[in-house]
Amino acid sequence: MSDEGRARTSRADWAKRVERWRDSGLTAAQFGAETGVNPRTLTYWKWVLSKGTRGEKTAAPVIPSSAFVEVRTAPSAGFELALANGRRLQIPSTFDAGTLERLLTVLERR
Repeated sequence: MSDEGRARTSRADWAKRVERWRDSGLTAAQFGAETGVNPRTLTYWKWVLSKGTRGEKTAAPVIPSSAFVEVRTAPSAGFELALANGRRLQIPSTFDAGTLERLLTVLERR
């Protein structure tokens, strides 16, 4: 349907819709699938409404502490290298580039 055939949704209606989405606890994709709203449009309006009116910033939403998850990282964890054959190599952050290059050359021959 063209934009001319659609009724425009007001800012107040979008504010209510975004509020319902926030209260639902669903992702934008899930909420959009249930309500027929494009998830990108929903997240856009969330962003627009967070800016307030006439350039005024609205108060930040209160996020319950239960929404946060503690994440711990190992110091100097390095990285994981996924090979085309499905194998994965754990490479420490202290790797020697020459040694890694020789290892990859050997693995590529197989």
